Amino acid sequence: MVIKAKNLLKQSPILKTSNQIQDIGIQVITNEAKALQGLLPGINEVFAKVVEAILALDGKIIITGIGKSANIAQKLVATFNSTGTTAVFLHAADALHGDLGIIRDEDLIILLSKSGETPEIKVLIPLLKARGNKMVALVGNTASYLAKQSDFVLDVSVPHEACPNNLAPTASTTAQLVMGDALAVALLECRGFTADDFARIHPGGALGKQLYLRVNDLFIRNEVPKVNGSDDLRMVIVEISTKRLGATAVMENDELVGIITDGDLRRMLMENPKLENIIASQIMTKNPKSISPDSLVVDALSLMRQFNITQLPVVEGTTYRGVIHLHDILKEGIL
Repeated sequence: MVIKAKNLLKQSPILKTSNQIQDIGIQVITNEAKALQGLLPGINEVFAKVVEAILALDGKIIITGIGKSANIAQKLVATFNSTGTTAVFLHAADALHGDLGIIRDEDLIILLSKSGETPEIKVLIPLLKARGNKMVALVGNTASYLAKQSDFVLDVSVPHEACPNNLAPTASTTAQLVMGDALAVALLECRGFTADDFARIHPGGALGKQLYLRVNDLFIRNEVPKVNGSDDLRMVIVEISTKRLGATAVMENDELVGIITDGDLRRMLMENPKLENIIASQIMTKNPKSISPDSLVVDALSLMRQFNITQLPVVEGTTYRGVIHLHDILKEGIL
């Protein structure tokens, strides 16, 4: 199949087969992967000193750039903030028109530029030096003005853009992003930033819920189905139906001894043509899997998956508290 591409510049399109298009994509990824391998020598003593300087800051880090580098800077700001390092984005052009006011003497500035000779960056640098702020250059040209004027230089040069014309920022912006990620993760580990810390600043969405939502937050909305081991089949069916959780706990002396699910009832009906005198203890699953109310919901989900079940009794110590159902987890969007 030959694909004819529309060209906004009104030039004659070059016809490409599906296989040729796939080859282009593969080549781009291959080129960028090679460019990233080239960053490894740049993870050196200077890299470690940048991490140490950020850890020692009384202020924040400010990340700036222009064009595509500004886009990468914004993403890095989000990564730093989400992993425990306070960061602010400063567009290099806006900095020259009033936004320098966000900078404080104790702040550290990270400047992103492929060439290191961008006019806006060159104008900004003397202003930062006059303030006495430490500067870190993520730069693709270590002989550039930016590199020579910075306190720390992290080399993010690439041999060639993934663009066949070596023009569109592709491999170079990927290199900036990955070097910034390396800084963020190094800082995260040096700070001992934990999953609990992550949860505190990611309360929204499915990711946040996986990190902080606990069984106690969900099961308390449900009824508490339970029968005694000596209760007859009718009482079991009524309890399961009225409590609407597809299961009931079976109790003896106020302790959980078993569980009966609607699946257990169906199997029992298939195996026992005579239903007279059947009691709960005869059809229950003994010593059922359970979970504590302070456990994470994702742990409850893991148990359900492991044992192919949809309900879990919630037990606090030896006290039966209720049931968490797979549907409760689905409603929260965790799956």
